[in-house]
Amino acid sequence: MTHPFLRRLRAADVPMTARRAVDADTERAAAAIVAEVREGGEAALLACATRYDGWSGAPWRCTRGDLARARESLDAPTRELLERAAARIRQFAEAQRGALANIEVPVPGGVAGHTVVPMRRAGCYAPAGRFPLPSSVLMTAVTARVAGVEDVIVATPSPSPLMLAAAAIAGADAVLGVGGAQAIAALAYGVGVPACDVIVGPGNRWVTAAKKLVAGDVAIDMLAGPSELVVVADESADPGTVAADLLAQAEHDPDAFTAVVTRHAPLLDAVEAALARQLETLPTAAIARASLPNGMAVLCATDDEVVETCDRLAPEHLQLSVRDADRLAARCRNAGACFVGEQSAEVFGDYGVGGNHVLPTGGGARYTAGLSVLTFVRVRTWLRLANPSVAAVDVAALARIEGLEAHARAAERRSGRG
Repeated sequence: MTHPFLRRLRAADVPMTARRAVDADTERAAAAIVAEVREGGEAALLACATRYDGWSGAPWRCTRGDLARARESLDAPTRELLERAAARIRQFAEAQRGALANIEVPVPGGVAGHTVVPMRRAGCYAPAGRFPLPSSVLMTAVTARVAGVEDVIVATPSPSPLMLAAAAIAGADAVLGVGGAQAIAALAYGVGVPACDVIVGPGNRWVTAAKKLVAGDVAIDMLAGPSELVVVADESADPGTVAADLLAQAEHDPDAFTAVVTRHAPLLDAVEAALARQLETLPTAAIARASLPNGMAVLCATDDEVVETCDRLAPEHLQLSVRDADRLAARCRNAGACFVGEQSAEVFGDYGVGGNHVLPTGGGARYTAGLSVLTFVRVRTWLRLANPSVAAVDVAALARIEGLEAHARAAERRSGRG
């Protein structure tokens, strides 16, 4: 093919993925918005909503009653569809929560332990730019609720009946009908809604920049950039299916990243041909065509090169369309989520079949994980000593080595020597 959609690379030429989640210019502009909302309160929030979201006076704070009415107004098939998706997300999250145990460990003179404690209030952002995403409402708010969060607030720039109904089904308490950096500032600093302890959810570069700016004042899940998919395929893979998987990711955003990694050179031409055919009838072809050149087609010589390439890219989604997918999955370390086998399409994960779809991008899978109940809880340690005399001896000695005499004396008061 004269002009392939994907750049052709050898494994040795694949760069380490470390794309910045947000550029410096966006971060500077977002900082001004965050400061404006933090300092100016509701008036500033609505001014930003008018300027950036096109808000024109419609209700922007929706209560539980509003959400319930939206849910009741949905046609039965759509409501049942959202409820089924929510149930699957809830089931997975409940299994995760069940795996988090409180512990107690004997220590000299007593017992120590930790308790898993949920945060009190979560802000869940749900995009609604090119496409409203009720699935993101479900992914974030359902998971927060299962984790034990008391108050769940959804923010979205498009508080349509569909999004409000999804919030009701997810168990949210309220919806803030504002988007962008101004919504993140409102959730962080309590403008128009109570201040949150953690802010989660996907969004555009303005949302990501604002999350970076408020991190430290509140917890955030991650700095997520454009969507990513790496498909590992061998000669058993169907080129048309590989192309379909790539396009499903490419249609998200012109900045999306897609790649195919293989040891089977003929597959690459077959995938390119399938991409061309499928783009002819794809309604979102303009977006997909814009994003495909961001990606690559990587030809590897060995299985070790395949694994090394995947771990270097550390993608948001890793699709393993190979014969022995379980073996390969066990070797690949860096991926936000792994889809094992050609039938386990990444798009199933987008809509609640399995884990969460809020995942690290830009190489973040090397050091962090996707959204889960762990995002909404803290592990709080505790200590209870009945007879501290044994521990006091060592503690006092270590304190004096470090030159902290007051520490030593405080310990010795518990041993009868102070």
